[in-house]
Amino acid sequence: MTRREWLWISAGALFFCPLQTLPQNTSRRNKNTSGPRASTEQDSGPLIIPFNPLPYDPDALEPFISREIMDLHYGRHHAGYHQALQEMVTRLNLNSRQNIQWILRNLDAFPEEARMVLRNQGGGHYNHELFWNCMKRNGGGRPIDELGNAISEAFGSYEDFQKLFIQHSMSVFGSGWCWLSLTPDLKLHIETTPNQDNPLMHGHTPIFGVDLWEHAYYLQYQNRRNDYLDAFFKIINWDFICERYRKLIAEISTSHPITQRPVSTR
Repeated sequence: MTRREWLWISAGALFFCPLQTLPQNTSRRNKNTSGPRASTEQDSGPLIIPFNPLPYDPDALEPFISREIMDLHYGRHHAGYHQALQEMVTRLNLNSRQNIQWILRNLDAFPEEARMVLRNQGGGHYNHELFWNCMKRNGGGRPIDELGNAISEAFGSYEDFQKLFIQHSMSVFGSGWCWLSLTPDLKLHIETTPNQDNPLMHGHTPIFGVDLWEHAYYLQYQNRRNDYLDAFFKIINWDFICERYRKLIAEISTSHPITQRPVSTR
């Protein structure tokens, strides 16, 4: 865990006692169920956020992402985010109806002294849970079916999309993420966020994202972020991402029926 991340956790810890608990019933409850899921075995029980195992062995992404990086990234950085998040969730006495997506979409509903911890640690956990699934051994290629067609329609071609995505990723100063996301009216949108922020925090839904923190690539690529991004697209898991896109379209369309086809908001 970096010194900056430890400072974030420590800052949140200063306010742990006492903390105002969040009301259990709220009209702002989020119905989106995509991404990492909280336990719902007892709907009124405490919220336990799972720390899921990697969907592959730590060395499965070599030579593009080394085992050394994966051990550090997953075993220390992600584990640290999850631990700090669960500690805050427990102190807030949240129940299993208030999952991680709901938390990140409704940060303003929390006491100010808890908000920074939930934003940084909750964002760090959610982002990485999605990121691991967006890569696989023998990945790469290009999206097919609905997402492939939507990308071509929105950005002109897959090659144009990939070029634009890398340009946005290279433009991030310092630490952050680059995302392909959906707006509420189903527009495809390439966007970047600082630190561990993500599209859920401003009403969008991430389809996939790439981690641009130096701990994601520096041991192997040093300051060559462009080489890391090229490597990411060689192991990208389009099977998972395309299936996620289909589910998100169905969920958002059900919650917010529209007739407009997906287009770009570059």
